Amino acid sequence: QVHLVESGGGLVQAGGSLRLSCAASGIRSSIYTMAWFRQAPGQQRELVADITTAMNTNCADSVKGRFTISRDNAKNTVYLQMNSLKPEDTAVYYCAAKFSRYDYWGQGTQVTVSS
Repeated sequence: QVHLVESGGGLVQAGGSLRLSCAASGIRSSIYTMAWFRQAPGQQRELVADITTAMNTNCADSVKGRFTISRDNAKNTVYLQMNSLKPEDTAVYYCAAKFSRYDYWGQGTQVTVSS
């Protein structure tokens, strides 16, 4: 059975940092593109960043220069380093794995940024 388990969310003041982790089990995450999505209340889920099996990364314009996605295949884990956080970054952050499409999702972790 596949599990993606996010951790590292919490409450932080604007300008602060958080590091999210996503631990995968039941799959060999190294063969998947891994991604972080987020969903704020009343809004659609949006792609924040993704990282391919070749370690190519892509970030949404709204987080470029502030967020960094990385992966440790030996640990089957993906990370999202979030710096210079803003109140508009407040959302539930989800980890996802894609082979041909996003087949697997985590339960999400709440990130709240206070002004």
